[in-house]
Amino acid sequence: MPTSIGFESHDHSICVRGSLEKAQAHCGATGLRLTPVRRRSLEILLAEHRAMGAYDLLRQLAAEGLGSQPPVAYRALEFMVGAGFAHKIEALNAYIACAHIGEDHAPAFLICRSCQSVAETDTTSDQGRLGDAARATGFRIERTVVEAEGLCPACQDEDAE
Repeated sequence: MPTSIGFESHDHSICVRGSLEKAQAHCGATGLRLTPVRRRSLEILLAEHRAMGAYDLLRQLAAEGLGSQPPVAYRALEFMVGAGFAHKIEALNAYIACAHIGEDHAPAFLICRSCQSVAETDTTSDQGRLGDAARATGFRIERTVVEAEGLCPACQDEDAE
């Protein structure tokens, strides 16, 4: 059963701490370096629990003295996406921390058109109509990007009032 992360209540401090520990362990196991800028960038994305643009991230890094030039943020984001610690949300041209660090998964993103919050859910690319179409043509799916726009529960409640 798919689970979504982002719209339900949870203990945010445990969420952030656990994700950072998973990222650190992954880096140790794979020989990747979680530099101070990369680590702080991941912490910021995790703490925000929403998609952020590169310049939003850069503003926070610059305020903390970790660099003020755009390549600082873009390199950190490129590393995080490559390592599986973050995802790029194409519809928003923004990034969000991965809700399943260290897990092999096919994420799908539920994007609220009102508040821009994003929930990550797990999907299987070889199921459903897309999987059926791929099998029918002999195509092997290696990667999918699924982004759905709508209204999150909080914005639906506001809309109903």
